[in-house]
Amino acid sequence: MVDPSRPDIEALRGKAASAVQAHSTLFMVQGALMMILGGLAIALPNISTLAIELVIGWLFLLGGALRLAAVWRTRRLHGFAWSLSASILAILLGLVLLLGPAQGALTLTIVLIAFFIVQGVVAILLALEFRRHLRHWTWTLLSGVVDLLLAYLIWRGWPTTATWAIGLLVGINMLFLGWSLVMTAVVARTLSRS
Repeated sequence: MVDPSRPDIEALRGKAASAVQAHSTLFMVQGALMMILGGLAIALPNISTLAIELVIGWLFLLGGALRLAAVWRTRRLHGFAWSLSASILAILLGLVLLLGPAQGALTLTIVLIAFFIVQGVVAILLALEFRRHLRHWTWTLLSGVVDLLLAYLIWRGWPTTATWAIGLLVGINMLFLGWSLVMTAVVARTLSRS
């Protein structure tokens, strides 16, 4: 018996496919733009690292300022001191990143190394845990090994890698994201014609 409170998966898939088909041109343009920007970030990793670091600095500064304004309006609520401290810390971090871009890039590169280490270890542990249940568990294992290798390579070259690593990796990510959007648009157009 079909449970009426549960959504019909096939109907949801059909709606998603229709939406992608209806907006395939937008997917294509967005994907091409992402590929161009990703290619530029890969070609100019030093500049893209600086740009990313400045964007993150502005996000911390503006986010901290907005949070400070919101927290100040609710200063009688429990936890005000912690919320106030967090918003001031975000503002200070934003200022540090904006006023000292070189130091900010060094710090963000250390955070990136830590991220790759954690992600690599988790991927390896998941692969080993689910190897009896998943046919292609070796891909997850390989992904974890690659993450650890990237962390090692970036750490080995640190602090020199701080000038280019973030820009290069974000560029690669943007390139592949753009490619996936373009391919989604191509498949959607192919399906709509058939």
